[in-house]
Formats: sequence, C-alpha cells, structure tokens
Amino acid sequence: MVGAHPSRPAGTRWEPGRYHKFTDHRLRPALELLARVPIADASLVYDLGCGSGNVTRSIAERFAAARVVGIDVSSEMLARAAETPARIEWIQADVADWEPEQAPELIYSNAALHWIDDHVTLILRLFRFLAPGGCLAAQMPLSFSMPSHVLMRETLANGGVNGARLGDDALASAVARKWVLDAGEYYDLLAPEASSLDIWETEYLQRLEGDDPILEWVEATGLRPILNGLDGADRERFIEVYRERLRAAYPRRAGSHTLYPFRRLFMVAMRRA
Repeated sequence: MVGAHPSRPAGTRWEPGRYHKFTDHRLRPALELLARVPIADASLVYDLGCGSGNVTRSIAERFAAARVVGIDVSSEMLARAAETPARIEWIQADVADWEPEQAPELIYSNAALHWIDDHVTLILRLFRFLAPGGCLAAQMPLSFSMPSHVLMRETLANGGVNGARLGDDALASAVARKWVLDAGEYYDLLAPEASSLDIWETEYLQRLEGDDPILEWVEATGLRPILNGLDGADRERFIEVYRERLRAAYPRRAGSHTLYPFRRLFMVAMRRA
C-alpha cells in the first residue's frame, strides 16, 4: 500500500456499511458506464478504486475469460470485497502510484479518479498503460458546485462557534480543490491519442429516504476527509451546523422523501490499435 495522497488527507477511513446504504443509486452509473465499453473480449482487466467489489463482479461476469483485478487503497473496502467468493484478485494499492503488471485491454474506474490530484498526468498515464485497441472507462461525480458540497466547504470555513473556521489549512485546502475537470478538458487531453472518444454527462434525480438522507449520502463519500480530519468537538459542531444547512437546501417532499439531483461525468476512450 502506497502512502496517502495529498488530495486525500492522511488517516481518511472508509466505511463500507455507509457506502452501501444507497447501493442502487451508486450502482446505476457504474453499470451504465460498463454497458458503454465497446470491447468484446479481454485477457486482463483492472477495476481501479473497486471498493467492495460490486461492480468488479459485474465486470468479471461480462469478461468471463479475462483475469480481473480489483485495486483499492482501502483495506476496509477490500475486506468487504473478499467476503464474497469470486475469481477476482483483490490488491491494495494507491491508484496515484499504481502501474499494471502488463498492458490491459480495459482499465475501468467508477467514482474513484476524482480523489487523485493532477488529472492531466493521471488520465494520460492510465490511458497509455492500455494495450493497443484497449479501453479506458471512467466515471466521476460532478459534485463541486452542488449545494451539498458548497455548504460542506462553507461550514468548514465558518461553522465553528462565532463563525470560526473548523480544521487546519491542510484540510481546508484538500476540500477546496475542484476534483473533476470540465468535459472539454478531458476531450482535448485524450483526443490526440484516441481512436474513439465518448464523453457525456448525466444528472440523476435521486429520491432518497430518511430524516437526513443527504448527510448520510455524503458521509460515505465526499465528507470522509472532513469527518476524519476534525477532532471530536469540532466534528460534532460541523455535523450539527451542516445538517441544518442541508435541511434548508434540500427540504423534505410530500411522502417523507428528499430529492437529490446528482450530476456525473463519463468517458470511454479507445487507444489506437
């Protein structure tokens, strides 16, 4: 396991149970990305940021003759993945420094690459790892400008007692980074080296249940660095203030559910044969 990357503050911990509360919503874009992968056969496939392996198992079913390897930095997620018997290999590693043993036909990544700094270097490096005619398929959340994530940064900046900032400079800097490039930037980056390139965005109008479903959603993903980076008192204060701001931004609808519009970016790039 490689050390923590600067974009993910040291000590960030992942909780599979929280992540899987909204499995249907999280799985849908992953499967839609997989459905757009145009290659028919593969001998080697990597799933980067595989988490607990739900999508990796679907990849293994589609590419039944391939060696399928799931890569994740989280020991908690990999432990959950290993609980279900499968022919998949699970390897703990940081995608920021990862290199494949040999050139694969498919590198797939669902909701993981946005955690890593320097997308220009990262995306090109992953694309160039592919075998000729291979495919890079990735999906990332476009959450930076969403009210839930704007409020996340604002609460860190002024949610303390008397409007004081919570956390240190390193945490504030990590949370302030725009995680995903614009679609056109990915196009300009990959088009000169790709035989075909498909980039699109989809907004899902997610219907969530519960008293504070938006808070529960982000607690499993984008909020992890903050929750892990604050101490007990500041952490409790942050959650108290952030919860009230989320309730105001996303009011509960009739029928006790909350609508959470969530936009995602997809790309499927084929390397020239």
